[in-house]
Amino acid sequence: MTLPPDYLERVYAGVLGKIIGVYLGRPFEGWPFEQVLNELGEVWYYVHERLGKPLIVTDDDISGTFTFLRALPDYDCDPQLTPAQIGQTWLNYLIEKRTVLWWGGMGNSTEHTAYLRLKKGIAAPRSGSMALNGRVVAEQIGAQIFIDGWAMVAPGDPGRAADLARRAASVSHDGEAIYGAQVLAAMESLAFVEQNLNVLFDAALRLIPANSIIYRMINELRDVRERESDWYQAFTWLRAHYGYDRYGGNCHIVPNHGLMMLGLLYGDDDFQKTLMIVNTCGWDTDCNSGNVGCLMGIKNGLAGLESGPDWRGPVADRLYLPTADGGRAISDAASEAIQVANIGRTLAGEEPWQPKGGARFHFDLPGAVQGWLAEQSSESTGTLSIENVAGHSVMGQRSLALHYRGVATGRPARALVATFIPEPATQMPGYGLLASPTLYPGQTVRARLVADEHNALPVVCRLYLRFYGSMDALVRAYGPSVVLAKGEAHDFTWSVSTVDDAPIAEIGIEIDSDVRADGTVYLDYLTWDGEPTLRLTRPPYKSTMWYRAWVDGVDQVEHASESFRLIQNEGTGLLIQGTRQWQNIRVDADVTPHLVEAAGIGVRVQGMRRYYALLLCRDGQLRLVKTLDGETTLAEMPFAWQFGERHDLGLEAVNVTEGVRLRAWIDHRPLFEVIDARRPLKNGAIALLCTEGRTATQVVSVQPAG
Repeated sequence: MTLPPDYLERVYAGVLGKIIGVYLGRPFEGWPFEQVLNELGEVWYYVHERLGKPLIVTDDDISGTFTFLRALPDYDCDPQLTPAQIGQTWLNYLIEKRTVLWWGGMGNSTEHTAYLRLKKGIAAPRSGSMALNGRVVAEQIGAQIFIDGWAMVAPGDPGRAADLARRAASVSHDGEAIYGAQVLAAMESLAFVEQNLNVLFDAALRLIPANSIIYRMINELRDVRERESDWYQAFTWLRAHYGYDRYGGNCHIVPNHGLMMLGLLYGDDDFQKTLMIVNTCGWDTDCNSGNVGCLMGIKNGLAGLESGPDWRGPVADRLYLPTADGGRAISDAASEAIQVANIGRTLAGEEPWQPKGGARFHFDLPGAVQGWLAEQSSESTGTLSIENVAGHSVMGQRSLALHYRGVATGRPARALVATFIPEPATQMPGYGLLASPTLYPGQTVRARLVADEHNALPVVCRLYLRFYGSMDALVRAYGPSVVLAKGEAHDFTWSVSTVDDAPIAEIGIEIDSDVRADGTVYLDYLTWDGEPTLRLTRPPYKSTMWYRAWVDGVDQVEHASESFRLIQNEGTGLLIQGTRQWQNIRVDADVTPHLVEAAGIGVRVQGMRRYYALLLCRDGQLRLVKTLDGETTLAEMPFAWQFGERHDLGLEAVNVTEGVRLRAWIDHRPLFEVIDARRPLKNGAIALLCTEGRTATQVVSVQPAG
């Protein structure tokens, strides 16, 4: 597979098109055509403010798309990735009834039905089969809404894209649902190298059965387009022949797939008009709009997104991915585009792209602001605007321009980016936002600022962060500062610490001056590295966000006399904190098991079913285990313990040449030292674990290994 020269930029445009489409259609999801037209009119732009809803939201279309694709890197980008392995990815990243899916119940929600099958050991593709779940359940829309990523890793190869789409879709769907997903994936793949819409249709249709409903409907719609120029009349025809009244379930793929094809056929190759049609028609607006937006983004690139109104400005690249991998929940379109494109590069035999040495915020894609915003605050009368510009970078091609106006003593201007659940999202409606902070005490922040050569006056630039303190009030803490005169640059290094290890909500740049100043400072990059140093115990003040920093994969968590009381009714639950960037760390915690099958601590936690753990087991064994496609015991020894008896557990993981070296302690005595050389887990968060019962912990400590 040869990658097109503008591959990364087109992936970025596809990711942006996806999230813009979802944010556009989400506020009126499920409305019929008449209600949309009567209450909103033709939907040419965002309507969230008119409906009193937020723009940036958690949504299954976004979360599922960029979560299930992780099956490829989790299985070493094996081109023969199986449906069963993708099913294991579901079980790893999903937390039942809390993340990604509509948890509508067996036989009602197709995805929930498939999840319950997987949980019972029924592997994909049988988990989503029509034979097991029936035709109505198997042919709902979900196979299509999650499929864009599989196309974007196979640019210009519609056959491979359709095959990957089939494997991924079969985890939860069957029949027409898979055919619809294959059509969309093939069209998106070919759109990287082909502009003619009819060529895209023809190539995609060759990959599905000619006797399928999807095949027949698309060709009939193309015939309608030849004789009818009015999309309203075309929609009337579609609703009469392939409407909701003809298909069962809550959200069948056939009517909604038809709407997407109608939008493409009548959209005049224009991003705004195509989205207007597919949204004004109603039904599953966020799903249909997201898929069409992705296809149009890939096909016409960033220029296509910018040919109409300002779609990108209000979004500012922001997106949320709430999963059991909480450290990736607060994300942005540029970061996800790089993740997707690097999977494609690996499949093509090319090295991953690491802009500016792998900096978290690099701004090296055109227009990318990566979630950075100007602070809106009554205490600051200095104003600031943000713009991605070419130049002013020592390692890349672009930077983030911070244009400040009217800053002076007591009137600073600030630019910031979220590192945890931002304040406006703490009461997220609909799908919940589970997340861990991305920045922690003990880590080192690095950044580079450059003052514009035309600035008239020097300004003071400083790093700052805000963390959630008492009553969840955001408290500001300052880092290093520097005076920058025109044309000067400065490289910042800041070893971060906060009060009480409170979750860090954001990091930013503050610009100040002794006298009123206007000008521009360029942020070349900002990133952080290193291992955290934490002592996590119940804070001495009231704070909901302190507890929300833990990704809750346990049936029930209480904070009564103990900091953490974990109660798990069935299987194993994990209470997780941290990120995939953590590598060589040690975790220590007191563990008091009560009526429980096993209780302990975990490191290198990459979800619900990928981790190392040290466990006190009810059969009288102390076990060091690895959970990865099943559980493997790496070391064990007899250890007598009693219900209600406290023990201090310690577990350390360090990357070595041979793999991963694991060391374990109990009550401060060394126990095991093991090298895991077979598919070792190279990074991950920490966790408290509980298997069927109750366990309690007061303090969890995390520190660099050694």
